[in-house]
Amino acid sequence: EVQLVESGGALVQPGGSLRLSCVASGFPFSAYGMTWVRQAPGKGPEWVSSIITGGNKTIYLDSVKGRFTISRDNAKNTLYLQMNSLKPEDTAMYYCARGYYYTVPRRDYWGQGTQVTVSS
Repeated sequence: EVQLVESGGALVQPGGSLRLSCVASGFPFSAYGMTWVRQAPGKGPEWVSSIITGGNKTIYLDSVKGRFTISRDNAKNTLYLQMNSLKPEDTAMYYCARGYYYTVPRRDYWGQGTQVTVSS
C-alpha cells in the first residue's frame, strides 16, 4: 500500500530555516514525480513545488522561489523541501503527494502532513 510520511515541521522564527522530509513506500518511488502542497488555517490547499522523477527539473510557486528548494534521493525513497528565509505567511500544514503537477493534485496518496509555524 502507498505510504507517505512527512516530518521535520516545527515552530520557527521569521527568517529561520527548516528541512521537511517525506519518506515513501509501497510504490516504485523513482518512477514518479513528486509534489509538495500546503494548507494554511482557514484556507484551501495551495500547490508549492514539484519535481520530476530524476530530479533535474523543478517548479515552484512564485512566492517561494529563491527561498525553497525541492529535491529527492531516490536511493532513500525520500523527498525533501529545504525552506529558508521563512515568513509568517508560510505557516501551514505541509503535505507530500505522489505525482508531478502544476496545481493542487487530487487528494489520493497524500501523506498525513507536518506542521510548520513561523512566528516571533
